[in-house]
Amino acid sequence: MANKGISKQTIERLMLYANYLRSLPGGGPPTISATYIGEQLGLNQVVVRKDLAEVSDGGRPKIGYVTSRLLADIEHALGYDNVNSAVLVGAGNLGRALMSYDGFKNYGVEIVLALDTDQQLAGCTFGNVTVMPLDKLENLMSRMKLHIGIITVPAQGAQDVCDRLTAAGIKAIWNFSPTTLVVPPDVMVRNENMAVSLSLLSQHLAASLETV
Repeated sequence: MANKGISKQTIERLMLYANYLRSLPGGGPPTISATYIGEQLGLNQVVVRKDLAEVSDGGRPKIGYVTSRLLADIEHALGYDNVNSAVLVGAGNLGRALMSYDGFKNYGVEIVLALDTDQQLAGCTFGNVTVMPLDKLENLMSRMKLHIGIITVPAQGAQDVCDRLTAAGIKAIWNFSPTTLVVPPDVMVRNENMAVSLSLLSQHLAASLETV
């Protein structure tokens, strides 16, 4: 997981820097400066310099950073080099898509367990993840020591799933259910409300078309 001392805004920018550095052909130039990164991403160079100084001490005046080391430092700060195992609850279409996506490891997360109430899905494998019955949650969690939970169940069942996950030791939840979850103070929730996102996109599109 990302360093708790780094602000959410800085984390989002660090992700941009990491994606940009990864995209450079052949690994990029041997060295790279905060000014150059800022120019390429359309960001204030002072902000970029401050962000990079927060996660790396490899910068040198008039030289910049060793590109490969800078990327490694950013990935370490974001937790990408420390893969955390996650449990997913809800093996519907969205859950299956997430299980089949193999890119999560690049961002420090690996789904290793999936659970669902549908007995017909028990034993089915999506990607490299096998679905288990939801009633085995507590037993499996006590043995696997997982700390990240991904919820992709309908809204009416999300809070119950959340309660069971947090009681079993989950400390971070990625919630795809369109509902607000109540969690203990030491548990972090990240909501991904696709309905809200689609509504915002629709409103933006409607406003844009009105000006045409």
